[in-house]
Amino acid sequence: MDLNLSGRHALVCGASEGIGRAAARELALLGASVTLLARRAEVLAEVAATLPATASGQSHRWLAVDLADPAALQACVEALVAKGPVHILINNTGGPPGGRAIDAGAGAYLDAFQRHLLANQLLAQAVVPGMRAAGWGRIVNVVSTSVKEPIPNLGVSNAIRGAVASWAKTLSRELGADGITVNNVLPGYTRTGRLQQILADRSAASGKDEAAVAAGMLATVPAGRFADPAEIAAAIAFLASPAAGYVNGVSLAVDGGRMQSI
Repeated sequence: MDLNLSGRHALVCGASEGIGRAAARELALLGASVTLLARRAEVLAEVAATLPATASGQSHRWLAVDLADPAALQACVEALVAKGPVHILINNTGGPPGGRAIDAGAGAYLDAFQRHLLANQLLAQAVVPGMRAAGWGRIVNVVSTSVKEPIPNLGVSNAIRGAVASWAKTLSRELGADGITVNNVLPGYTRTGRLQQILADRSAASGKDEAAVAAGMLATVPAGRFADPAEIAAAIAFLASPAAGYVNGVSLAVDGGRMQSI
């Protein structure tokens, strides 16, 4: 199986922690040069320093920018691609706050739309010309199982994640002939800051302690445990690899079998 990413350049969003950080490490292990993108410069510098270099000419860098600031994001990414093409784009950012869809204000939807779909669109428009010139590209979006089965009390997230999945499917059909694939990874319950937020929210809403909430969540997972970020990252890295060249437009659940739909 060809997983070699030597000579490829990956841009990984939300790379300061959790799934993004784990994905950056997996791509680096496969030989890619990685640019980390998130808000906290000091954390990104630390992460970049820990990434392995396994191939000749491999180097890693970082960009500190907020996905909610389109002007700053565009300037940063345009400066990046001016130095050389991005062959792999990993769209990943933290999910919106929990709560019922009916209770969320318009601002909550607009903010989530900017951070997820519009930021993804801006990044794709910036990197796709370089992918087209290379005749090779990978766009992988870290989304949520909610695109197949909406998750209770995550109303804004359910709505926006569905929009991102439809955007990605459309893009996969538009870019496939250029040698560019567009796919989604749908993480299940994963040990990240987002999971801690969900546990705290559900604990506050139910009056149960977080251990009891976690046990109730795990009761729905056939694997009987939460995922490690590295397990989600492995799926991301596969979809970014040469081996996945004919996998296009899919939403791949990595959820321990939790979803009941096919």
